[in-house]
Amino acid sequence: MNDVSKSARKPSLKKATVVVEPQTLHPDHVLALVEGRHPDPHNDLGAHAQDGGFTYRVIRPLATEVVIERTDGKKIPLAHHAHGLWHGWFKGKGSAYVVRARYDGSPDFVTDDPYRFVPSLGDQDLYLWGEGRHEQIWRVLGAQTKKHEGVAGTSFSVWAPRAQAVRVVGDFNDWNGVVHAMRRLGNNGLWEIFLPAVGENNAYKFEILTAAGEWVLRADPFARYTEVPPSQASKTVESRFSWSDKKWMTARAKSNPHNGPMSVYEMHLGSWRPGLSYRELAEPLIGYLSSLGYTHVEFMPLAEHPFGGSWGYQVTGYFAPTSRFGHPDDLKYLINELHNAGFGVLMDWVPAHFPKDEWALAQFDGEPLFEHPDPRRGEHPDWGTLVFDFGQPQVRNFLVASGLYWLDEFHIDGLRVDAVASMLYLDYSRKEGEWYANEHGGRENLEAIRFLQESTATAYARYPGIVMIAEESTAFPGVTAETSAGGLGFGMKWNMGWMHDSLQYMERNPAWRSHHHNEITFSFLYAFSENYLLPISHDEVVHGKGSLLHKMPGDQWQKLANVRAFIAFQWMHPGKKLLFMGQEFGQPSEWSEERGLDWWILDQPAHQGLARLVGEVNRIYRGTRALWELDNEPAGFEWLEGGDANNNLVAFLRRDSTGKPIVGVFNFGGSPLYDYRVAMPSAGDWLEVLNTDANEFGGSGVGNLGKVTATAAPWGGRDASAEINVPPLGAVWLTPAK
Repeated sequence: MNDVSKSARKPSLKKATVVVEPQTLHPDHVLALVEGRHPDPHNDLGAHAQDGGFTYRVIRPLATEVVIERTDGKKIPLAHHAHGLWHGWFKGKGSAYVVRARYDGSPDFVTDDPYRFVPSLGDQDLYLWGEGRHEQIWRVLGAQTKKHEGVAGTSFSVWAPRAQAVRVVGDFNDWNGVVHAMRRLGNNGLWEIFLPAVGENNAYKFEILTAAGEWVLRADPFARYTEVPPSQASKTVESRFSWSDKKWMTARAKSNPHNGPMSVYEMHLGSWRPGLSYRELAEPLIGYLSSLGYTHVEFMPLAEHPFGGSWGYQVTGYFAPTSRFGHPDDLKYLINELHNAGFGVLMDWVPAHFPKDEWALAQFDGEPLFEHPDPRRGEHPDWGTLVFDFGQPQVRNFLVASGLYWLDEFHIDGLRVDAVASMLYLDYSRKEGEWYANEHGGRENLEAIRFLQESTATAYARYPGIVMIAEESTAFPGVTAETSAGGLGFGMKWNMGWMHDSLQYMERNPAWRSHHHNEITFSFLYAFSENYLLPISHDEVVHGKGSLLHKMPGDQWQKLANVRAFIAFQWMHPGKKLLFMGQEFGQPSEWSEERGLDWWILDQPAHQGLARLVGEVNRIYRGTRALWELDNEPAGFEWLEGGDANNNLVAFLRRDSTGKPIVGVFNFGGSPLYDYRVAMPSAGDWLEVLNTDANEFGGSGVGNLGKVTATAAPWGGRDASAEINVPPLGAVWLTPAK
């Protein structure tokens, strides 16, 4: 007989005399085990001490023979008890073992036994989860590839407190969870099982028996990787990425971003240059950001989401980077490269709501779990989504940890928290009768407020140098006040009022702007009431609003001139800066996630000029401390001319901590203003460091030949003034020559 035939021969499974009969289980227990609905299968399956030896029980439906093969060389044939449940007894000490099962017409199936392992979650993990204070819960729950008791495999755990039973199903068990029922751990609603030999890149879900007796299939809320949508399964994952951004991270920890330069390029990754993966994006994005001089890039949500048309704002995988663009390690590569090129990375985080997809978080264990059970608090009428139960400690823990996860595992430098206003108010977008008051009779969502405070305080405490940014559209007090003073604890707040008023002003015909002068000046009255970031975001260039370029009145030249003047105004105004992709070169069409940007327009010199202007504005901004150091202090701002509505003109200065100023003069009228006298901080020569009407930017060339001289001629309450040529729909920036 040749070697091949020898290796194909099956080993003999000789019967051994059973000295003691295995303890018999109650028929109900047997049925629960073989149907995979036992809440504690480890209590009956596996190896259990009995009469000086061990009883072994395993489930192997359709097997013809089953034997326990111990590492000490002993083999214990098992007898079929009922419905695929096999058992046997062995006299002696315990030992690790595998299970060999024989099936008619098939090779023997040899596996380790998941029911011989102690829980893979420790008591400290269970305690912290029960308290809602496990700040790194992503390292415990979900699917964790690991060695457990010296055996390689994956531990699966999930929170389903009202479930009768939970099974894990996947491509490793042919999506049949009967043989992989999980055990309930304590009273915290956690279920767990360790599956030997299950490694990375396996698809899986949890199969949950609800209190109503229905089996439902759910993706893992703590999954760190998923199938590519529209596929819905979670995937096991290991990270092999080695970071090389230590220099960036060390410097970040010593920095204060709230008083540093922040010029943000907001982008939707999938439509910037469609078809690029995380890795493929790194080189062209870094080159582009470098040419434009930005300090940061902000990605619209990258957490997994089933519907691309939501732009990522309807999240189902709070711990999983969307697999549309590659493996999680590929995203780490992109961020690592951005850091090493000198760019900060911000990301949108969406704890305000989540979609109703039945395979995801909605009614996770058959009843409202992550969502508030009362639809008056648990459903969002505008978006058709669900609202988290912020008062539930485990839900709050889930959300806080999901934010920390991106800061920790992906070295994200800051989170922009979406739709904060919808969390703060119980009556947000609700009619009378559709909401109910808090315990004090007010409209504030006290539980959501506490959640936001916990999120910001924990993030700042754990990761020095990061920034938490709120998209908050109301006058809620103390958004950027410290939590110790009762504030929400954010580092910055989007200035939605500035965005609304200034865009409304810019959309008007210059002939009528003088009647609405307050729209361009009002924001200065509250510019220091919070720490602000000035956004022109994606929300302003979709849903029929048109692009920034086409919001502007006039012919094509005037539209571009308006955009140039507006960007110069935005960058001079107190507060950090954000511009959505495409606006930097005058994207003609309204943005859509379904197609790429209008890159072709850059063939036109006028649009090249706008892009050059943005690059120059950012270059001056980064190198001029007066434009960012005192963003949050009134001492950093002074009016020079705020009331000249007839000429559609404003002028003001910014100062740094040493008192060094930069002056901005803005003419939003359609005609040039020659020899216009404006108050100045001091007499002497001033350099025209920026003129938005310069020929190189596509302008008409009205300006001051690079220099302005201020004399000791009192004007506007100041001791010095200068006569300046201010271009039409244009701006000039001036700095002292010495």
